[in-house]
Amino acid sequence: MTLMNKFLGAATALALSAGAGLADPALIYDLGGKFDKSFNEAAFNGAERYATETGGSYRDIELQSEAQREQALRRFAEAGFNPVITTGFSFADIIANVAPDFPDTKFVNVDGWLPEVPPNVLLINFQEHQGSYLVGMMAAMASETGTIGFVGGMDIPLIRHFACGYAQGAKAVNPDITIIPNMTGTTPAAWNDPVKGAELAKAQISQGADVIYAAAGGTGVGVLQAAADGGILSIGVDSNQNYLHPGQVLTSMLKRVDVAVYESMKAGADLETGGFQTLGLAEDGVGYAMDDNNADLVSEAMVAEVEAAKAAIIDGSLTVVSYYENDSCPALDF
Repeated sequence: MTLMNKFLGAATALALSAGAGLADPALIYDLGGKFDKSFNEAAFNGAERYATETGGSYRDIELQSEAQREQALRRFAEAGFNPVITTGFSFADIIANVAPDFPDTKFVNVDGWLPEVPPNVLLINFQEHQGSYLVGMMAAMASETGTIGFVGGMDIPLIRHFACGYAQGAKAVNPDITIIPNMTGTTPAAWNDPVKGAELAKAQISQGADVIYAAAGGTGVGVLQAAADGGILSIGVDSNQNYLHPGQVLTSMLKRVDVAVYESMKAGADLETGGFQTLGLAEDGVGYAMDDNNADLVSEAMVAEVEAAKAAIIDGSLTVVSYYENDSCPALDF
């Protein structure tokens, strides 16, 4: 019996024997690990906030392979956990298959898309291109070489969505700026390959990049490390990663996966499902991080310009083109 089977079997037995535990939420992380310092860790932080503020409890699991996705969903649903929350687009199709078998269980997927959403499923998405636009502006303002980089994880429309917003923001500040984009890979392994991330960052540095934005999950840790070692600036993603290299991470594009998980767990069985929830700048679903670790890197003038763009995006006077609109980006040639 695998460790995954043992854990889920134990969770099932405990939940079924614990009565009150039947209403506890469950959280399944995407590949890359709970403590990836980025996407999954943001989800974990949201769950921990739920437990701390409400006194409630939850169960979570880290997957070891693609094959365990459906197994984990079914085991948690069979055990009575509600809602069952998943992170990563790869869960969406699997949830569509599993959800009809458990009509009394609410399922949540962060980042996924389905043409038809089952009545007991909530898909939570983010306007990543809006937040990326703001950090792209900051990258262009901070760059001294006129060349900046982008390292994505798995080459999928979602990550191109990040890159497209970043490029638009950078070119709004400097129309002549050079942007070097690289993707880590085409399989889920691309989310957890810091060595490859570091190699890509070093290659971009050799081409003159002096600011690199990493949107690559655990792989991004390698990007930020290589940038720090190379004496250039980096930009983190999803969680606030400024602390990883104080004084060398320009900012982090915040994607509030933590809020999505917290609110879903807090709603519990009363969670409204059957559709999409999209969080952008207007909903504080995305943004950029400022703290003591990057205060000396970002001037008041930079913040003022970025805040003006943020307000314009929210009121509709500035539109950031979405990569999803036509599978291309006007500001970046992939």
